[in-house]
Amino acid sequence: MGRLWVVNSSPLIVLGKVNRLRLLTDLAETVVVPDAVVREVARGPADDPAVRWLAGEGRTWVRDVGPVDPVVAAWDLGLGESHVLTWAAGNPVYEAIVDDLAARKCARALRVPVRGVIGVLLLAKR
Repeated sequence: MGRLWVVNSSPLIVLGKVNRLRLLTDLAETVVVPDAVVREVARGPADDPAVRWLAGEGRTWVRDVGPVDPVVAAWDLGLGESHVLTWAAGNPVYEAIVDDLAARKCARALRVPVRGVIGVLLLAKR
């Protein structure tokens, strides 16, 4: 089985700014973008590459996560991070793609595999 990733807004935005959003679908078999992450990214400018990607090709990967897991909610993270970690905790074959330090700490506490945008870029380089 290939990589399965659930992606937060900051990695989407950063990868978009460096014209590397394609790495998500090139490196992972399945990508999930929680609907809360889409709402966060959509608050950016209409010409932002991540906004455009989510309105087009990226729309395929958007999923409704449902309510935030109470254990994740206790960490008081942003809604996007909370949805990413709720998905990953409920689907343990997924790796969370997050850059936020508090979200990474929560992921480690929940034993959710985590990788940041630098980790995605390093993986692509290999």
